[in-house]
Amino acid sequence: MYSNEKKALFSFLSIYVGSAVALIGAMLYFYYINEKKMLEDHCSMEMSNSAYEIKENILNAYMNHQKFVPTPLKTEGLQYALYDRDKNLIYSNLEESISDFSQTEFDTEHYSYHIATIKDEKVPIKYIVIETCQGIEDKQSLKYLIIGILILSGIFVTFIAYLLAKLLLKPVREKIEHMDQFIKDSAHELNTPVSVLLTSVSTLKQGRNPEKMMKYILGSTKQISQVYNDIHYSAFNDIDESMDESFELCVLVQESVDFFFDIANAKSIQIETSLEPLTILMDKTKTQKIINNLLSNAVKYSNRNTKIIVSINDGCFSVQDHGIGISEEEQKNIFKRYKRGKDNNEGGFGIGLDIVTRIIHEYGLSMHLKSKRKEGSTFSINFNPIKQ
Repeated sequence: MYSNEKKALFSFLSIYVGSAVALIGAMLYFYYINEKKMLEDHCSMEMSNSAYEIKENILNAYMNHQKFVPTPLKTEGLQYALYDRDKNLIYSNLEESISDFSQTEFDTEHYSYHIATIKDEKVPIKYIVIETCQGIEDKQSLKYLIIGILILSGIFVTFIAYLLAKLLLKPVREKIEHMDQFIKDSAHELNTPVSVLLTSVSTLKQGRNPEKMMKYILGSTKQISQVYNDIHYSAFNDIDESMDESFELCVLVQESVDFFFDIANAKSIQIETSLEPLTILMDKTKTQKIINNLLSNAVKYSNRNTKIIVSINDGCFSVQDHGIGISEEEQKNIFKRYKRGKDNNEGGFGIGLDIVTRIIHEYGLSMHLKSKRKEGSTFSINFNPIKQ
């Protein structure tokens, strides 16, 4: 992973996870406050009911002139103590002793307390103290639950955010890799014509083989021009407008054949033509892009001392070469941008056939490829839908 990708991934995770955890944390906080209040109310109600029950039993006992005999509460987790008016202990099964009788309810570290008073002066018992640890334990359990949910949510959100970031960065990474490969291919593609051009100029200065050197210079210049045109069209064709016009396809094809004659001649490749008249309605520049890219590939991937056959027959334009060919597996991806054959050692950017495909789709045309490894390829385009 590139340093920029790591930085972007870290920034995305920080913002996404931070904001998500903060939102979840806020929701859990309000949930905790609400649940805590409910637990406190429930605990308070239980202690209050127990205190009221004990108070009723005490009052009933003294009204019947009987001595009150303390018994343990039936509610599990509740203990109580009885004190007289001077706060002397009469009975207790509390876990902790208390000395503060000024509050009705209060909490210590481990227990919750409720204090009820008996105002009848005839009854020696003045204070009823109820003790329980259940409220404290419930609130502690609730706190641990909230913290656990927050941690698990953070882990889950981080995992989801990481997957999303990888998915979002994947096309960017592929784009960067394609651009890196594109730059490498650019250097490789331009290296041969530039080297031939420099060598030819140097030889021409020495006065040797001027006619042959001029052919090399012309062929190299045309190759560089073709490379530039492909790059320019691929980068800026989205803003170009089509200007359709009626013209003879065979004339345009012959111009392209003449253009590639010197390039083919440098590899001792012959270009034969069989062109029937065909008038079409189409953007002439885009049509030439189709023809030039198919011819360029045919020359590039043909073996030396072979023949390229260019024809227009029954409304179909075809280019047949005798070169390296394309396997069935590679034919599935060869029309995608930046895709090239695995055994392609002839350079190229992988954008030529992508340009051709986009143009023929724009005009509703169809293209057929027939190819076999080490025997050659034939590209055919049906221009009948736009025939005039």
